[in-house]
Amino acid sequence: MDDGFAVEVGAGSLRGEGTTLPHRWTSGGVAVRADFTGAHLLHLAAAGCVLNDLYREAGPLGITLDGVRVTARGGFDEGWASTGIVYSVELDTAASAQEQQALVERVDEVAEIPRALRVGTRVERR
Repeated sequence: MDDGFAVEVGAGSLRGEGTTLPHRWTSGGVAVRADFTGAHLLHLAAAGCVLNDLYREAGPLGITLDGVRVTARGGFDEGWASTGIVYSVELDTAASAQEQQALVERVDEVAEIPRALRVGTRVERR
């Protein structure tokens, strides 16, 4: 898959470098590393949604997250149709590997932007 449109978002101990934006679940905000193109913004929407939902879903599972980093990347064909988005998650937590796996799987099921992209969505100009 083409990595030319990679983005990264990080919070807490995994915030890293980038433009910092306020965030509901972390006092230090979220660092965003992405170019400002439509392709990057599409991938940023997916990565940001996954990061948010990791924090949202961790609480009910009794998991404390010290840090989260999500990267997303993907390519486009000659007509600029997406060839897909691949994301990865890094967690800083005392939770067991099994608990972390359950959290990531839960978020993969419920994250709104990835779900919408998986089934497709209509975009129209008015």
